[in-house]
Order: sequence, then C-alpha cells, then structure tokens
Amino acid sequence: MADDIRQVATIAGTPAQVYKALMSSKGHAAFTGAPAEVSAKIGGTVSAYGDYILAINLALTPGKLIVQAWRASDWPVDAWSIATFRLAAARGGNTKLTFTQTGVPKKALKGIAQGWHDFYWKLLDAYLGK
Repeated sequence: MADDIRQVATIAGTPAQVYKALMSSKGHAAFTGAPAEVSAKIGGTVSAYGDYILAINLALTPGKLIVQAWRASDWPVDAWSIATFRLAAARGGNTKLTFTQTGVPKKALKGIAQGWHDFYWKLLDAYLGK
C-alpha cells in the first residue's frame, strides 16, 4: 500500500535560485550539508544524503518544475514514488514551492513527510535566505 504527500512551502530566493540549489550537486550538498550527485538532465540520476535517496529525472523545466521517480534506500526494492516540485514567484523575491509525492510506502509516509520539512524546506530556506 502507498500514500501521498502534499506540501506547500515559501522559500527565500527566486524560483531560479531554488531550482539551481535543488538541481546541482554543489548547491544540493551546500544546503543539506550531505553528499549529493545531481544530474540536471532528463533521464539523469540524483543521489542525496549519501546513497539514502535515489531519483531519476522525468521532467525538468528550469525555474518552474522538477518531476522525479524517487525512492529511499530502506524502501522495498520495487517501491518508487513520483516527486513533483512546482516553483512559482512569491512576494518579496521568494518562491512558492508546491510539492507532491505519490506512491510513498505507508510505513515510510510519516517519516518522509517530516523529512521534507526538516531536511529540505527548512534548510533550503535558511541557505537561500542568508
């Protein structure tokens, strides 16, 4: 059984800055403080937090949209979710990030949902808000 996550966050920085931080190895590692290898190409792979997260880029529109097939290393081997990041300009030079993740294994749902807040939105906002 799987479930879905839906979150909205306001992140300091423009949509282009948020996209660059999420979709570059250097930016991703800088805001998370953890190893990351990020391909910015459709079909390319992303690994983050060491090898805990693996993703495959399905659709990319710089500054606007990231869609990835996404999984955590402790999920069942055949479990994948679809993570969608929609970026839009918000007041004050900020970004409204609308995030959905479909197909998250039920046992992982609470931890993954909290993890996006703690290890992504909060850290990304602090990094770009310097």
